[in-house]
Amino acid sequence: MSTLTIDHVSRWFGNVVAVNDITMTIGPGVTGLLGPNGAGKSTLINMMGGFLAPSTGSVTLDGRPTWRNEEIYQQIGIVPEREAMYDFLTGREFVVANAELHGLGEKAAHRALATVEMEYAQDRKISTYSKGMRQRVKMASALVHDPSLLLLDEPFNGMDPRQRMQLMDLLRRMGDEGRTVLFSSHILEEVEQLASHIEVIVAGRHAASGDFRRIRRLMTDRPHRYLVRSGDDRALAAALIADPSTAGIEVDLQEGALRIQAVDFPRFTALLPRVARDHGIRLLTVSPSDESLESVFSYLVAA
Repeated sequence: MSTLTIDHVSRWFGNVVAVNDITMTIGPGVTGLLGPNGAGKSTLINMMGGFLAPSTGSVTLDGRPTWRNEEIYQQIGIVPEREAMYDFLTGREFVVANAELHGLGEKAAHRALATVEMEYAQDRKISTYSKGMRQRVKMASALVHDPSLLLLDEPFNGMDPRQRMQLMDLLRRMGDEGRTVLFSSHILEEVEQLASHIEVIVAGRHAASGDFRRIRRLMTDRPHRYLVRSGDDRALAAALIADPSTAGIEVDLQEGALRIQAVDFPRFTALLPRVARDHGIRLLTVSPSDESLESVFSYLVAA
């Protein structure tokens, strides 16, 4: 089990501030690192992996600095976004070379290739690989020494649906085993399915941390949207619209439901069942319609 600690870290390149005073802790399990293009995700991952020094602050793995500390690479596996690889090698040769750097041999390389289901292409040159195959052989190289911390920068890029599902299952399994897995992605649906915890970076700053549903509920300054089906939608709408906790109610005839904007989340959640009871209206469905990761991410980026 490994814990990565980022403490008041900033990084600038000339006059450009790529990462601005970020503090976070990444522990065991699967964490998704989210942010728009140019938000600073890759810069942050490079500092986590010890490839880049913070301009200020510190990055430590179990209390040890990642920068200029060769010993941490016994614990870290890294899958970079960039495509630079040794194309003249076969997939097996590439993974074996990384195994040998860790004092391991072909047995470890074969196990890693089997883990990512690349045995069938291990003797082909990397120059013949598709983007998805390159991603998988990079993953094998990162896993060859059985790391406790795995850092992945856009690992799903170029993978077909089956490859993505296989990688998601692998990462989920690793998180369940108690390893620390952090991956960046712009594919929100996959993050929503995979990550038990998210960290959001916007314009180089740390915007949010935690479960995305909990983050949404903390956004009291943004109206919460609900889809409500009841035994009498019109009567329920009439009873709710007068209360200041609601900002707007729309009768959706196609859905056979009410679309409600609640500006006072705690008051509305107490009001709805009380109003239904007092008016003898049966509630059939009450579901938030803006608690998806996509909605939460859009709110954070626009904030």
